[in-house]
Amino acid sequence: MNQIQTQSAAPGTGVQRFPPTARASKHLRGPWLVTAMLLLAGTAGLAWWGTRGGTTVRYITAPVSRGSVTRTVTATGTVNPELTIIVGSYVSGVIQQLYCDYNTQVKAGQVCAKIDPRPYQTIVDQDKANLAVAKAQLEKDKANLTYTKLNYERNRYLAERRAVSQDTADVAKNTYDQAQAQIGLDEATIAQRQAELEAAEVNLGYTNIISPVDGTVVSRNVTMGQTVAASFQTPTLFLIASDLTRMEVDTNVSESDIGGIREGSKASFTVDAFPRRTFEGVVTQVRQSPQTVQNVVTFDVVAGVANSELALKPGMTAATRIIVDQRIDVVHVPNQALRYAPGGLATATASQAGRATNGAGEEARLWTMRDGQPAPVAVTLGLDDDNVTEIVEGDLHPGDHVVLAEEPDAKGSQPRLPPPRL
Repeated sequence: MNQIQTQSAAPGTGVQRFPPTARASKHLRGPWLVTAMLLLAGTAGLAWWGTRGGTTVRYITAPVSRGSVTRTVTATGTVNPELTIIVGSYVSGVIQQLYCDYNTQVKAGQVCAKIDPRPYQTIVDQDKANLAVAKAQLEKDKANLTYTKLNYERNRYLAERRAVSQDTADVAKNTYDQAQAQIGLDEATIAQRQAELEAAEVNLGYTNIISPVDGTVVSRNVTMGQTVAASFQTPTLFLIASDLTRMEVDTNVSESDIGGIREGSKASFTVDAFPRRTFEGVVTQVRQSPQTVQNVVTFDVVAGVANSELALKPGMTAATRIIVDQRIDVVHVPNQALRYAPGGLATATASQAGRATNGAGEEARLWTMRDGQPAPVAVTLGLDDDNVTEIVEGDLHPGDHVVLAEEPDAKGSQPRLPPPRL
């Protein structure tokens, strides 16, 4: 260590003088101190990094399972009776009586309402009178026909003997022919009056609003005293459900999902009234008529369901799941395992999960735990249901664990990973 020599100042001056070597050491002390601090910080950082690098990597895994894989199509629909009859009115008038109300059990032919029949009864009476006049006219003309026939035969006999002129015989013949024609006209008039009477009686019968089927009244749209006008279109008075123990769900399925739905496909749905209960049904109809709303094309799919307990009500909103494809008792893994790669490598991206969704036969690579480290396993994917994917081929068995993700350390930073087994 260098020794610094000092020299006393002259007495009385109060100034201390240093030799040149001492002044130089004072100027160099600052840089050496900064260098030492940097070295100390670097040593501490290396020590911290070494400690951090030695942190044990923890993996989030899930077991390989055996079970069912079901691909479904979801849609929102409405619960309706299988057959709903619209009961209207063919004639206009004032509702005179109501015999049915909401939830009324009706039989075929039962009167549910009655329109004031008096205007139609008047027309029936008039047509009956016209028919009677026509029949009386026929009887009168028949009597006239008998007379004209006798007169013609007499004049013909006399004309043959030149007792009367031939013109007299011809006039009698003409009168007889007209009498015969009048009988035909009277018979046609009677038929016309009879048809008018029957039409009036039909209209009179329409004043009784009857149920065409056995069922339950689910809607009543008229009240007593209300005037029903049937001039332009038939008004709806009642809606009658033929059988509430058989219901159907009308759903709208997008065109991208309609390809996998067939008649006979299984369906299930829930309603808000019973959120913990699942109703089972079967697709009964896939209608060919498309519906386009704001350039979105959908198709009607109808699913039938039993309703013996009458729990389902018409008009309920149903969240429906229709089974498109299903595999029973197969090996499957969570879809998250298809998106994992050690160290965040982009080797198993979301595109692999997309290939798994498109169908069977696609190959992918999963990572399973072997001796505490993730090891790759080549597999062939099958059916996917957005949660799990079927494994068709590959060295995976129920009980094995596949890696889903890596767990960060306690400080929330990503740990340094050991090299995976390849």
